[in-house]
Amino acid sequence: MLRLSMNEVTTYRWSFEEDIFEYEKAGYQAIGVWRRKLADFGEEKGIELLCECGLPVSNLFWAGGFTGSDGRGFDESVADAKQAIRLASAMQAGCLVVWTGGRNHHIAPQVQRLLFGAIDALLPFAEMLGVTLALEPMHVSYAEEWTVLTSLEQAAETIDVVDSPFLKLAIDTYHIGHDANAMAALPYLADRVAIVHLADSRAVPTEEQNRCRLGEGNVPLRQIATSLIQAGYRGDFDIELLGEEIEGSCYLELLDHSRAVASQLISSDAGLPTNCVAGRGETIEPVLPTG
Repeated sequence: MLRLSMNEVTTYRWSFEEDIFEYEKAGYQAIGVWRRKLADFGEEKGIELLCECGLPVSNLFWAGGFTGSDGRGFDESVADAKQAIRLASAMQAGCLVVWTGGRNHHIAPQVQRLLFGAIDALLPFAEMLGVTLALEPMHVSYAEEWTVLTSLEQAAETIDVVDSPFLKLAIDTYHIGHDANAMAALPYLADRVAIVHLADSRAVPTEEQNRCRLGEGNVPLRQIATSLIQAGYRGDFDIELLGEEIEGSCYLELLDHSRAVASQLISSDAGLPTNCVAGRGETIEPVLPTG
């Protein structure tokens, strides 16, 4: 079943509790939980609140850094990722997003050893707790500090080598939307996608993320959504907006606008009824900006 989710990074200034209340009120069917906000609120208390409200968790965001690019050692990063897996299991998250860590001056064989060493250490634990790990590739212009996976093809090859139903892809339209090869590959990867982060931008990614409201940038969101849905993807579309243009937004208006545009993207093009993604039984009539 296709669901619309809102990621907590979008509403940066709100608290964990505000996010849950306002996302539900705006008609979202799931929430993308940001570990930083959950930790600030209290992990145990936050999971209890999620259970009480009944808002499903599309993805827990994020774990990784196995190359030491964020200052942690390999063992420390693996231990932190195991804690994230426990949290994802407790909240029954659709997946845990994983960023490998940047190259950090390692040569290619060392990078491979660290990446697959982390997967070997984490995957049995994730499988035992029923948590899907979702590797997220990033545009090469932004990836330096965050991941060694700079293309959808690289990430897919890693998943194919491991060959586990608990290791899949996290796709961020901001990072792949300007990559013709990634766009062509989408229909063949739909069964390996755990989560789709919906985002738009006016330009190719750079060292600083600057996303814009859905439908107001140059990312071919309609093409991406249609390719995945027609190929059989029935997971969550998690709206993830951040950057200078988003920071000054009115969050309530941003929630409404994002849901209207995203609802049209994932319903009409796939031949699905528009109200299949509306909240609280409400049919919405979105208008998708052109251009």
